[in-house]
Amino acid sequence: MSNVVAPPAKIGDESTMAELIAAYPGARRALFAKYHIGGCQSCGYEMDETLGDVCARNENLPVQEALDHVLESAANDAKVYIAPKSLADFMATEKNPRLLDTRTREEYEAVHLPDAVLLTQEGMTEIFGSWPMDTPVVVYDHTGDKAIDAAAYLTGHGFTNVRALEGGIDAFAQQVDPEIPRYKVEFE
Repeated sequence: MSNVVAPPAKIGDESTMAELIAAYPGARRALFAKYHIGGCQSCGYEMDETLGDVCARNENLPVQEALDHVLESAANDAKVYIAPKSLADFMATEKNPRLLDTRTREEYEAVHLPDAVLLTQEGMTEIFGSWPMDTPVVVYDHTGDKAIDAAAYLTGHGFTNVRALEGGIDAFAQQVDPEIPRYKVEFE
């Protein structure tokens, strides 16, 4: 049985890349990983270009093939997410996860989950140098749409127990701990 999910009716060859990425936050990573689309100046795209135009410029890639790959990747990403309430339960156990905060230093200093580590270059050195590869890790961001890429990066580098917080710290504050201040980022 395939994990491919049906696309929203509005996503197709005339959809802009912005619409595609809004519907499927991992689409950028998926297109780059399989087709080398979007990773550099020569294969990049503008957010207002259509998926059809991007596919045409990239060796006439069939739009449905690219969309099917994005949908399959989205289904795989869905398996990586952990709900805020599940994370709270997990944090209360003896094997509580290591929390990695992928937001900016300013956001982290303003508010972060207990015992979270800000993901910095120094932090990456520590993670890859001393954390066992089976360490339970939960990556989070502000709203949950960027942490999945960091989780995929860690998984791609050998970590076997990585999750991404669904909805980010904002959802955690809404659903689990209303004492955590919520905020909006102007240029997110």
